[in-house]
Amino acid sequence: MSNILLTIGLRVGGGEMKHRVVFTPSGLTGEVGDGTTVLAAARQLGVDLDSVCGGRGICGRCQVVPSIGAFAKWNITTSGTELDGWSALERDYRGGRPLASGHRLGCVAAIRGDTVIDVPAASQVHRQIVRKELGALDLPKLVVDPLFAVRYVEVAPAALGSGMSAAELVIAAVAEQHGEVVDDLATDVLPAVHAAIAGGTATAAIRDGRVLAIWPGFVDEAFGVAVDVGSTTIAGHLCSLFGGEVLASGGRMNPQIRFGEDLMSRVSYVMMNPGGDERLTAAVRDAVDELIGELLATADVRRDRVLDVVIVGNPIMHHLVLGIDPTPLGSAPFTLATSAAVSGPAANIGLDLPFASFYAGPCIAGHVGADAAAMVLAEGPHRSEQMQLVVDIGTNAEIVLGDHRHQFAASSPTGPAFEGAQISCGQRATAGAVEGVRIDPQSLEPTVKVIGVDPWSDDPDFGSAVAATGVTGLCGSGIIDLLAEMYLAGLLDADGTIVGDNASRTDRVVADGRTYRYAFYRDDRTELSVTQNDVRAVQLAKAALRAGVDLLLEHAGNPTVTDIRLAGAFGAHIDPLHAMVLGLVPDCPLDGVRSVGNAAGAGAVMALLSATARREMETAVLSIDKIETATEPRFQELFVAAMALPHASAPTDQLAALVTLPPRRSATDGTRRRRR
Repeated sequence: MSNILLTIGLRVGGGEMKHRVVFTPSGLTGEVGDGTTVLAAARQLGVDLDSVCGGRGICGRCQVVPSIGAFAKWNITTSGTELDGWSALERDYRGGRPLASGHRLGCVAAIRGDTVIDVPAASQVHRQIVRKELGALDLPKLVVDPLFAVRYVEVAPAALGSGMSAAELVIAAVAEQHGEVVDDLATDVLPAVHAAIAGGTATAAIRDGRVLAIWPGFVDEAFGVAVDVGSTTIAGHLCSLFGGEVLASGGRMNPQIRFGEDLMSRVSYVMMNPGGDERLTAAVRDAVDELIGELLATADVRRDRVLDVVIVGNPIMHHLVLGIDPTPLGSAPFTLATSAAVSGPAANIGLDLPFASFYAGPCIAGHVGADAAAMVLAEGPHRSEQMQLVVDIGTNAEIVLGDHRHQFAASSPTGPAFEGAQISCGQRATAGAVEGVRIDPQSLEPTVKVIGVDPWSDDPDFGSAVAATGVTGLCGSGIIDLLAEMYLAGLLDADGTIVGDNASRTDRVVADGRTYRYAFYRDDRTELSVTQNDVRAVQLAKAALRAGVDLLLEHAGNPTVTDIRLAGAFGAHIDPLHAMVLGLVPDCPLDGVRSVGNAAGAGAVMALLSATARREMETAVLSIDKIETATEPRFQELFVAAMALPHASAPTDQLAALVTLPPRRSATDGTRRRRR
């Protein structure tokens, strides 16, 4: 008898017939009345089932799959007849999201028996997305948790004498058709409301009880942009706020470079030039707006469909984007105007996005900004069981060390050498730049890899492959490769001196005044060399970075670190072995050092797509110990020790198992070779 009741439903007390419904994968279950739609049942039981159109069969977001078979866990057996037959609305459905095979529209399909209903990931509001690689962006597993909802409504025309405003008509329609309370419409929306409801239907974007955008007719998608404003480059990612997809990514040079290549030179410009802060702010805001325009054009998205912009950057970039004078960050005590997240209308920061808001992430300290906070969110040292070191290598290096118990953060002024500036033949990472170098330890002959060209220079096809671009200079990853290979081949000593005695072994070591240079590339048109001054510039940059790392390690009690992550556009292309050879990072098993791409950009995307992630980032930064390298007595001593290759005193046991390291020696000693 019980099985019969489970199949045909239960009439309770002679009243309404009830059916048991189980939703997977959530496992939520309960009884609903006969003829209840799947969407209504989901709302009744708190199941995560999407809908924009309010059950009109227009959006196609509420698609579900009836499960067929015996389900012992719930003592339910289904045959496919537990939902009523296809209605004309389903048969004729031509909505925005195609109806997949075996799927039913939850807003139309009515429950007629005990059943098990599966809600596909694409039909969940808080769907989990996994993006392994998105260009230069690595996005970890993430559950989309939208800050906005879009609601399609039919708006009754205003009746003469009713006294209802257009805004009140929209508010009433949302309440009646979606059961949601809306308090008001944002001021920026009011100029668009009459035109939006003129045709009798409209779609409203709602956040925290307020309509922040409105469009005529049916709209089931909205977009956001995550922007990482770096000292040298600005990177942006256009995302679907509801699907979680990254639809377009792009970048451009930060035009503030014309005011100074590093942060302090830009602060100096502001100090010395009245109105300089306004010029720097205008330059970066224009660049961000232009980049957003390029992303929208790539994905064919209108500006009025963008609802949110998340911006992260170092403290000086953060302040300049917000129109805040950065000069207090140029000298002790390096006081931020605010460390909290900042939000407001996008128009307030010069973005031509009529309905968008902006969110600038929280800063950690005077020299550790929202980009580091986003990096923490993406890589999760505060979630890690083991000690993790994350380093974003750029003009200003952000360093975070810690685990779920304790985290430390610092910033080191590395300068632009790692990005090609201050290097005699240095350049940005564009087509034609040398990005990889290998040196034969016997002949001291180099082989190079050029961006945009597949074969290495010792390949017979290299000449024809490189003809279009030529070999134009040396970019950041090439600099690391070149100096590490020179050290392993005996062309550099541990103090960073180019060994002049090698001139007797190869014509590539050339006298250059009182020092020497090494010609790592030659053809009929070009000779590219690294000079002694170039080596010193890189040593200074790497010593600043490593001293910051060592300082955090000391504050943490010198723990063993076996998880080192190199972040940033530059960090993504560094050979981990060569990074260890130069001493950029502490000694570690090689498989413990890896590149993680644009972690700050990934964190910005996470904060864009998830209210939960945004709150996590804001909470995580509060527990981080901030170490100010500029005021730490030990920093200078650590800096001097870090000038040596790989390091003057730190252990190199793990590295020595991979390569034969030259001993500290004078320039007249012999050479050593790398184990290949």
